[in-house]
Amino acid sequence: MRAMELDSIECVSYSDGADDDDDAVVAAAQLPRPFLKSASTAGAAAATVSVVVASDRGGGAGAGGAAAGPLISPATGVHELLECPVCTNSMYPPIHQCQNGHTICSTCKTRVHNRCPTCRQELGDIRCLALEKVAESLELPCRYYSLGCPEVFPYYSKLKHESQCNFRPYNCPYAGSECSVVGDIPFLVAHLRDDHKVDMHSGCTFNHRYVKSNPREVENATWMLTVFHCFGQYFCLHFEAFQLGMAPVYMAFLRFMGDENEARNYSYSLEVGANGRKMIWEGTPRSIRDSHRKVRDSHDGLIIQRNMALFFSGGDRKELKLRVTGRIWKEQQNPDSGACIPNLFS
Repeated sequence: MRAMELDSIECVSYSDGADDDDDAVVAAAQLPRPFLKSASTAGAAAATVSVVVASDRGGGAGAGGAAAGPLISPATGVHELLECPVCTNSMYPPIHQCQNGHTICSTCKTRVHNRCPTCRQELGDIRCLALEKVAESLELPCRYYSLGCPEVFPYYSKLKHESQCNFRPYNCPYAGSECSVVGDIPFLVAHLRDDHKVDMHSGCTFNHRYVKSNPREVENATWMLTVFHCFGQYFCLHFEAFQLGMAPVYMAFLRFMGDENEARNYSYSLEVGANGRKMIWEGTPRSIRDSHRKVRDSHDGLIIQRNMALFFSGGDRKELKLRVTGRIWKEQQNPDSGACIPNLFS
């Protein structure tokens, strides 16, 4: 690998005889090792980045009598220098440092109450401009490279990509609890089935009956999640009760277990009714990239007011007996106009 072309920068960490080295042990790096730009892309005067760790423990004396430790490879050493000693995440400008040269990210600077976690000195407002300059010359693979993302980005562009990367894991779509599990779609399907005991169905049509003896208990009540497998994909059907302003309502909506671009290839309908009346909703399923709360609060689904739901239930209207039917279909791409037409024969 050719040496990175930059102004000559020497990053040196000094030991003052305290227990700095023991306190500053950093966890294993979470991100893949960086690439250094080649000479043709760095665009600066020819020079070499030297990453040297000076220590008073062991090692022979170098030039000028300083005790120099082993020379660290640029890729490994720079990556470790860019790792915050508190949160172990990669640091982005502004990168702060104390008077002894120990660095910390801007988020953790507030968390440690402006005290260096390594030497306990006051941090102040000193920027490590040299380290910020070094970071500009790095290129790193996406943190989701192990999940299939092949992209490599300049250091400062990496975070923006990762927040939108199509290979990033999905959050668990279960709405009945604050589940923190993340993973790919096959993993989440197994998780929903085994851990949340969600009902699994195959097919593109559904006919569900929701019964509740006390329909007046509607505040923030998540009732049911059902997963359907059709067209080789997985869909989540939600049905729940909540307060819409002052009005108690019931809502049903569908989410697609995949990205938004894929979700646009499908449509669904929901129907509820009785006594010669019916309500019908048609729409495009939302991706599970959108949280359950976001979809619910956008009212993107079939919403039934409680008095109407009790009317559909029949009887003395003291018990909810609501039947919701629906189907999922795949849109076909029209090769001439680029428009989607329903695939009604699947």
